[in-house]
Amino acid sequence: MSDAQQEQGWATAKTLAEALPYIQTYDRETVVIKYGGHAMGEADVAKQFAADSVLLKMLGVHPVIVHGGGPQISAMLERAGVKSTFIDGLRVTDEATMEVAEMVLSGAINKDIANWITLAGKASDVRGVGLSGKDARLITVEKATRTRKDPDSRIEREIDLGFVGEPKRIDPKLIQALIYADEDYIPVIAPIGVSEDGQTYNINADTVAGALAGALAAKRMLLLTDVAGVLDANGELVRQMTVKQAKKAIREGVATGGMIPKLETAIAAVEAGVEAVVIMDGRRPHAMLVELFTEHGAGTLISA
Repeated sequence: MSDAQQEQGWATAKTLAEALPYIQTYDRETVVIKYGGHAMGEADVAKQFAADSVLLKMLGVHPVIVHGGGPQISAMLERAGVKSTFIDGLRVTDEATMEVAEMVLSGAINKDIANWITLAGKASDVRGVGLSGKDARLITVEKATRTRKDPDSRIEREIDLGFVGEPKRIDPKLIQALIYADEDYIPVIAPIGVSEDGQTYNINADTVAGALAGALAAKRMLLLTDVAGVLDANGELVRQMTVKQAKKAIREGVATGGMIPKLETAIAAVEAGVEAVVIMDGRRPHAMLVELFTEHGAGTLISA
């Protein structure tokens, strides 16, 4: 063994020793992870995410994964010749779109992630379990309502988004049974829910993650996306924000575009009892490990 290899070994041991206080902090705690954006688009990145999720489980954390799949739905709709319409960034979901969305989310994406976790955890028998909000009344939804000002009359009018829902009730019993089982399971949840009358609805994955994190009293929620975090007016990364500061960033227009619903989700999750939410770049290797087990952290942390 060369001197360089020996030094690498000492460096690894030092890193593990420094991580001990953080490992103790998250021991037997639930961490809800929203996995989405371009972080899902590359197989190598996805497999690394699966391996890191297995490592979290082996270190005593209870990871619960909620995934998106907007780009994949769009690609499948295009192949099927179904045209997508968006209103204020939300996909209008008719019956044909809903059928494709469920097939992509609950089928291909969900099972791929669960399988990657099972493969990564084979040696230690950690298994991914693919679910959707339709399983065991996990997510009961109500139809989402949105309003928009008419450009001529300036009157607020309700717009119909079709089969787009919002969580009305979360029943976490199935997830709790899996994360506290004697076996090592990692739940992987597709953002599909069902209404009281049995109708299937598509749900924003960030919203599902926030609602689930609140219902599970999660210690952390990690929003893995394709941006570094929240940027201030000068374009610099904001490392920490209070809920009050997050609301101010939205109100004053510092947060724009897709960052607004992410901050709204973070605010709702913290107000529901989650200790803190982190918006971070899921494309960076081992981003979750850096956030949870080092003093440096990754992305923007939002807390009370």
